[in-house]
Amino acid sequence: MGYALAEAAASRGWEVDLVSGPVSLAPPAEVKLLSIETAEQMRDELVNLFPQCDLLLMAAAVSDFRPARRLEQKEKKQKATRMLDLVPTPDSLLELGRQKGNRVLVGFAAETENLVKNGLRKLREKNLDWIAINQVGSGIGFQSEENEILLLGADGSRQALGPAPKRDLANDLLDVLKLDSSFNSSSA
Repeated sequence: MGYALAEAAASRGWEVDLVSGPVSLAPPAEVKLLSIETAEQMRDELVNLFPQCDLLLMAAAVSDFRPARRLEQKEKKQKATRMLDLVPTPDSLLELGRQKGNRVLVGFAAETENLVKNGLRKLREKNLDWIAINQVGSGIGFQSEENEILLLGADGSRQALGPAPKRDLANDLLDVLKLDSSFNSSSA
């Protein structure tokens, strides 16, 4: 969804920085691609970009946890069961929400249950203007050309978008946000 949003924003004449992990998608020609591999690198890029940003669309599906230690070499199979210690990754959206100021901040939430309840909690806790919620495992969204989202606004508004191709959905989402063309946007 992030690449579709970056393309839609660029087509409106916005200056777009696309912070992206490894994907098989080609970035739109009109955007500046910032390649990252870890949640920590994403956080660092976003912290650097945010002061100059008018709008931040956080569509990345970043893991909430990472292994506690990184191995330099492959660990060989052994008969004993292994436990994998995990530590939380940075919550970039929470951190940036605390620094929001006049910026428009839009989060995305991939949920498996209680979509509205979990979405509203994230909207409040992370100081967002909007949150776009989609149900994981519904056959659309990840690894699909289509998506369907429920957009919740801090003002209490709700808008169901889709199912539709991601390109159409990205334009519909930007239309609902009612943003003007003077924005410098960043997509993550």
